[in-house]
Amino acid sequence: MATITIRNLDEKVKRKLQVRAALNGRSMEAEARAMLKWSVEEGHVAIPHQGDLGTAIHSLFAPLGGLEVKMPPRRKSHRQVPKFK
Repeated sequence: MATITIRNLDEKVKRKLQVRAALNGRSMEAEARAMLKWSVEEGHVAIPHQGDLGTAIHSLFAPLGGLEVKMPPRRKSHRQVPKFK
């Protein structure tokens, strides 16, 4: 088995790894091993964290193409417009 050392790991990342490992009932080392194994297996794509969730979803699905949706015309409401005093 190979051994790697990760230098300059941000303290926040380390803390999140500790929490994730605890939630999964593993040591930090075992959790990191599982994460690395999962991320390099065929079919898994890493999504760069840029912006918000909508941006991440768009960057994931944009290469597949878009969809044009026709919006139906708006109908006039039969309700009365409320009057505020």
